[in-house]
Amino acid sequence: MEATRILLLPGLGGSGPEHWQTLWEREYGYTRVLQDDWDRPALDAWVARLDEAVRGAPGPVALVAHSLACALVAHWARAAATGRVIGALLVAPADVDSEQRTPPEVRSFSPMPLDPLPFATIVAASRNDPYVEAARARHFARAWGAAFVDAGDAGHINAESGLGLWHEGHLLVSGLLGTDR
Repeated sequence: MEATRILLLPGLGGSGPEHWQTLWEREYGYTRVLQDDWDRPALDAWVARLDEAVRGAPGPVALVAHSLACALVAHWARAAATGRVIGALLVAPADVDSEQRTPPEVRSFSPMPLDPLPFATIVAASRNDPYVEAARARHFARAWGAAFVDAGDAGHINAESGLGLWHEGHLLVSGLLGTDR
């Protein structure tokens, strides 16, 4: 059986050098799905790039999405062949429907799909994330059929949160995959 490939899906702006996704890429050799324009996200282009990455993987994949990329996964799952995905960790889902919480650049990802996801999913969200109210993140998790993890007061669970390698998040991936990665 082929090893599961971990696909890292950054959100708006990409994940900078101190973001846990970038650190995981360097530390664990996970694969970042690149987008043509991190600052002007286009839903169709981002969905196509994710689909290419999943189809191009040599075996099963797990998705690790941050912020806007959580909406990307929800959109992609509606129309894509998702059978190769064995699980997803969706971290700090940005509320693309909220003009008060998110910038206009993400509006093309609205409305947030609320269909159940066809693979095991964990949503990890913070109580004080500026881009999504905690109750709204819980709502997303319920709609997607996902387990919910309360990350405490961790802001947007990004580099500014000071998480470094974010070992707790990596444990969530390991649990999702049933491994000790």
